[in-house]
Amino acid sequence: MKTKSIFGALCLSLAACIWGGMFVVVKTIVGEIPPIQLVWLRYLIATVVLGLIAWGQHIPWHWDWPNLRLIILAGLIGDTLSIVLQETGTWLASAQLGAVITTATPTAMVLFSWPLLHRRPQRRDWLSLTLATAGVIAIVGVQVTGRHVGLGALCLLLAGLTWALMSVLIQLIDARYSLLQVTLLATLVAVICLTPIVWWQAPVLAHIAWTSPHVWGSLLYLGAVSTALAFLLWNLGLRLLQSRLSGLFFLWQPVTGALLGWWLLAEPLSWGFVLGLGLILASTWVAIRFDH
Repeated sequence: MKTKSIFGALCLSLAACIWGGMFVVVKTIVGEIPPIQLVWLRYLIATVVLGLIAWGQHIPWHWDWPNLRLIILAGLIGDTLSIVLQETGTWLASAQLGAVITTATPTAMVLFSWPLLHRRPQRRDWLSLTLATAGVIAIVGVQVTGRHVGLGALCLLLAGLTWALMSVLIQLIDARYSLLQVTLLATLVAVICLTPIVWWQAPVLAHIAWTSPHVWGSLLYLGAVSTALAFLLWNLGLRLLQSRLSGLFFLWQPVTGALLGWWLLAEPLSWGFVLGLGLILASTWVAIRFDH
């Protein structure tokens, strides 16, 4: 097993665990800050954090239209559309349902990688994906109660598909482009896209409890940790692992989300947690073991 593959897998897993915590934070704060405004504030904070890091490290900047076009597409599809859909879906459904439905992401990444990266899926890929998906369902079950759960499920499914497409597009960007530059520009695209909507709905911002420690703590976690740090880790992991099955590591998100949802939100865990965790461990081991 290649050292860079192991390190890439660790980066992807850590990013996914951070996003697992994000599901719980979003569920607790989205009632106070609507999804569009929440995503905009999250990315605004992340842009400042990433900009300061880039300025402090004096990273080299590259500019050419083919790669910039990919970065803009990644920002539109992943950073903007996918995250808005994800936080809206989590708002309408539950953190655990969000974890289950976004298991579509690894399968979609395999499918998108075929035409875009010319990585033809193998039989063991489908076996690994099947084991991982079964593992997630065993862990969190399928929570289908709630008035708007159908719409929430649709939003979450579309969020998983668009995130998968973004993750494949990131791998097409020239390696000369610093990960900081790629992540910062994609995040900036999201801020620019959402600003007109936020400006049009400006009164919403005025009703946010800005003096609340819960609001600021949630925004700092979502912006600095689950966006700036986690996006850097995810993009680095994709670049290092270069595998059709990179998306499998996204499934550590529901493991973390299920545990935190049980601990902090009193959302019940199914009896199959240990079984599901073992299946996900097996599937991620296959992704590293047979990486080439």
